[in-house]
Amino acid sequence: MKINRTYLFITISSVALLLVLMIQVNWIFETAKIKEEIFNDKAEMVLSKTIDALRKDSTTYEKVQANIGETEKIKIDSLLNQFMKLYDIRLDYTFDINVAVKKQNSSLGYSNLQKNSYQACLNDDEDKLKLNLKINFPKKETFILAEMKIPFFISVVLVLIVLVILWRTILSIMKEKKIMEQTNDFLNNMTHEFKTPITNIALATNMIAKDEAVEQNRKLKNYAEIIVSENQKLKMQVEQILGMTELERGEIPMQKSVIDLHELMKAVIHRMSLQIENENGTIHFELNADEHLVSSDEIHLNNAICNLLDNALKYSDKNLELKIQTSNQNNQLVISIADNGIGIEKVFHEKIFEKYFRVPTGDLHNVKGFGIGLAYTKIIIEQHGGTINLTSQKNIGTTFIITLPNA
Repeated sequence: MKINRTYLFITISSVALLLVLMIQVNWIFETAKIKEEIFNDKAEMVLSKTIDALRKDSTTYEKVQANIGETEKIKIDSLLNQFMKLYDIRLDYTFDINVAVKKQNSSLGYSNLQKNSYQACLNDDEDKLKLNLKINFPKKETFILAEMKIPFFISVVLVLIVLVILWRTILSIMKEKKIMEQTNDFLNNMTHEFKTPITNIALATNMIAKDEAVEQNRKLKNYAEIIVSENQKLKMQVEQILGMTELERGEIPMQKSVIDLHELMKAVIHRMSLQIENENGTIHFELNADEHLVSSDEIHLNNAICNLLDNALKYSDKNLELKIQTSNQNNQLVISIADNGIGIEKVFHEKIFEKYFRVPTGDLHNVKGFGIGLAYTKIIIEQHGGTINLTSQKNIGTTFIITLPNA
């Protein structure tokens, strides 16, 4: 079953976003816990400092142990307020001193009685009665949330931004996918409609070329050959467009058979000989491969090689010189097709095999084409288990190197 890459991307992106949300929520809760722990430590330090200050003030301390009055309460409140400012606790509070009977082995340290209350023992360990200074913060949770509001707000805003960007991206992808499918359907219908008149033109031209009057008239014969040649070009362009869309969908199975690549290349050169002659071109063969049989779809491989030769013709600004070489390396057949054309700048080497890409030529449009020839060629070569690469220098020429596994 073929996996739809668009829906796979959407699924992975959605899962990733959910994981980010979970991590963000967990981080917020962990931050809240840390903030509460910090607050607890500060509250205990306030109690500790207050009790130490009371013990140093012997007069107030004795009165607190005997019978606490308003003066002592004001003193304790003043100390609590002083130390809260010191530890940056700006929160309303209430306090109380209660008396309890001390149990054996009981802890006289500081304790968090409830979520918002803290207490510590005021008197010495030897005393039978336990005096506890208790402080309560009614709005503790509000204070902690207020401390967290900036990181919390930033987190929420960032998550919302990511969410909006993700869905906008998904909608754009779906829209582009729909446009691409419509374009491919249009191209398929268009190319199918072209195939019938192209075939009829080829049949009619062949019939005309066989006529005795045409055979004897050199000018008419030349015109007929031009029609045949141009019709062949048009047919190849239509097959490329149709083949590109169908290959991308995986709708064309390769009809492979064992073929002699040397013979295939010679046949391609023979069919294009008229075009090469018109460009005053010359071809040098160095077919040195001992093993030149490959398992291939003859029609598609023929079209791929035709594309490379056609490109050499299109992008030649002087008398064309083609050099075609073959060799064997590591149980593979290596084909090299070199020309002396205008070359391709290095910056475009990686893009040259992209669909619809054409090397920019400014305002000049003297070279015709759809920008699918090399993309089609690359797909065909890869469908055969091979590779295609190029080396090129501006104003010197271009060499395409194809490797195909031997049959």
